[in-house]
Amino acid sequence: MLIKEYRIPMPMSVEEYRIAQLYMIQVSESCGEGSGVEILENRPYEDGPGGSGQYTHKVYHIGKHIPSWFCAILPQAALRVEEESWNAYPYTRTRYTCPFVEKFSIDIETYYKPDTGNQGDVFSLSSAEKRQRTVDPIDIVKDYIAPHEYLVEEDPKLYQSIKTKRGPLSEDWIEEINQSPGQNPVMCAYKLCKVEFRYWGMQSKIERFIHDVVMVRAHRQAWCWQDEWYGLTIEDIRQLEYDNDLTLKQTSDSIHLKSQTNDNSYSLFVSVQVCYVVVALVCLQVNRTVSRGT
Repeated sequence: MLIKEYRIPMPMSVEEYRIAQLYMIQVSESCGEGSGVEILENRPYEDGPGGSGQYTHKVYHIGKHIPSWFCAILPQAALRVEEESWNAYPYTRTRYTCPFVEKFSIDIETYYKPDTGNQGDVFSLSSAEKRQRTVDPIDIVKDYIAPHEYLVEEDPKLYQSIKTKRGPLSEDWIEEINQSPGQNPVMCAYKLCKVEFRYWGMQSKIERFIHDVVMVRAHRQAWCWQDEWYGLTIEDIRQLEYDNDLTLKQTSDSIHLKSQTNDNSYSLFVSVQVCYVVVALVCLQVNRTVSRGT
């Protein structure tokens, strides 16, 4: 099992981050009509992960992300990603599995803290887990972005908010905040990712995917979209959710699509990206089955 802890400082408050991530979900959903989301369970819990919160169990039907000719030869189980989420913001946990892919899971546990990522063990890991864990600090300014992924409007070194006047960020923005504590809002998303799979050669690909897509790109967007989400309230987000839900229902045929906003819905954005990893693993599984002649 791969255990990696990402620490992602952001120049905003913990509460601002909450609004930013919820807004991102609504934007990504409105651009992703036709991707089936089936909510199997949605209920409050007590004395669970993070204390008391909301549990959801969802199925993502990923057929829209795979060529139709390939869908025709795959079993139905290969076209779904299951997600379980426990939300007790500022703590969340999300687990992804695919029934068709043997021993494959992505488990992401997150704490949101008002610091720059300098806490040593927010997850209270065991000695064995600490030895296995790799810590990867993420800097939304310095971390590499592939040329085909780069957008000028999503470059924190260039972006300045019209509403808040924050930005552009310097290459030493984290050090500057540490040197002047309390003068500027800051928070850090501590994300502990546990990835289990039994396919040789896939570890580096999945690790790169998590780093590039889930960690770097998504958080650059959260910062550079702030003129769209800054000043919104939870009630505003729920109205966006309602409007988006109506649109999704109008475009739904065989699958009832339901969009529901809560603090763990950041996982919706991630889930669409996880589909692409699962597609790759499905291809490997099919190839493996064909090779065996079964």
